[in-house]
Amino acid sequence: MNTLEKIHQENATQDRHPEFVIGDTIRVHYKIKEGDKFRVQLYTGTVIARKGTGVTESITVRRVSYGEGVERVFPLNSPNVDKIEIERHGKVRRAKLYYLRDLAGKKARIKERRV
Repeated sequence: MNTLEKIHQENATQDRHPEFVIGDTIRVHYKIKEGDKFRVQLYTGTVIARKGTGVTESITVRRVSYGEGVERVFPLNSPNVDKIEIERHGKVRRAKLYYLRDLAGKKARIKERRV
């Protein structure tokens, strides 16, 4: 095992977050620094992509805000990601949901999956 793999194993925090997959609607609690204070901001949206493995894993969360689609990338092992909560489990048949960028309204819905 080389040095890089040791660092990845030490810094991996896989147990911090619940298990979620592409298509799930999640709520990300993200720490934001304002001046010398920290506050937690919520970002709710659908997981459309998941990239990387181990320490470098990140997710892309999409939501529609005031009629405009907004996507944000969150590194899962960042100390700024405080907590992740699952709101809904989505039933999809794709690994990446980039096609949702072109859809709006009822066509952009994702069916709910039973758990």
